[in-house]
Amino acid sequence: MTRKQARRRKQNEKKTFRMPALPWRGLSVLLFAVAVVTLSYRFSAALLDQPISSLMIEGPFQRVTALQIEESISDELGAGFFSADLSTIQQKIVALPWIHEANVARRWPGTLEITVAEQIPAAIWGESGLLNTSGDLFVLDARHVPAELPRLDGPDGQSAIVAKRYLDMRERLIPSGLDLRAVKLDARGAWELRLSNGVDVRLGRRNVDDRAELFLEVAANIIASREAEIDFVDMRYSNGFTIGWKDGSRSPLSESDSNESGMVAGLSN
Repeated sequence: MTRKQARRRKQNEKKTFRMPALPWRGLSVLLFAVAVVTLSYRFSAALLDQPISSLMIEGPFQRVTALQIEESISDELGAGFFSADLSTIQQKIVALPWIHEANVARRWPGTLEITVAEQIPAAIWGESGLLNTSGDLFVLDARHVPAELPRLDGPDGQSAIVAKRYLDMRERLIPSGLDLRAVKLDARGAWELRLSNGVDVRLGRRNVDDRAELFLEVAANIIASREAEIDFVDMRYSNGFTIGWKDGSRSPLSESDSNESGMVAGLSN
């Protein structure tokens, strides 16, 4: 009876566990070292992050001045040399109308070095807008519009499409001695071209790519040989085109006519 009670007492006793001893001394040293390094880094950064002392701005400066660039980023120059946000500075410079791209770099001990490239106007858009060589509209209302630039026009948001049509066709016209002076896309989707020799080309709004190809392959050769006599070329026909002569007469030509040998030399108005 005594043994049974003793067993029961042992079974009812609570089991106790001891946590392994942690190296508190070592951890304290490690945490102290981390704190010292962190504080040292912050203290050093605060000492090194001095105000920006100077700007070095390089660029062609034909349309934009260094003063305009400095004024555009003046709100960012109050930050320290290291804390200044170079990405924000770069974005503000590029937002200027005539700036194409900008690079911003730090130069120890307190200089920001800025290099800019200006936009190159390639065409006039509408009345006074300007397109760059990529067909992007970068100025909506230019004070000075270079008269020698080609004129492109179209609905809002269509500048890139019109510019592509201009570039594609101009590249293929130049070998024949012709050049494009203007390309227009109206609100109905109709295309009209004007060559540098004053000849108007009407492509219309249907099957424009096919009509443009026929113009480049056939009609352009006729214009190149008799440009002084031609007023316009109307490509808005399903099976050919019409040449309008400066004397007021017209010469319709079908695709079969245009494929005949000697057609250009024998064409009469």
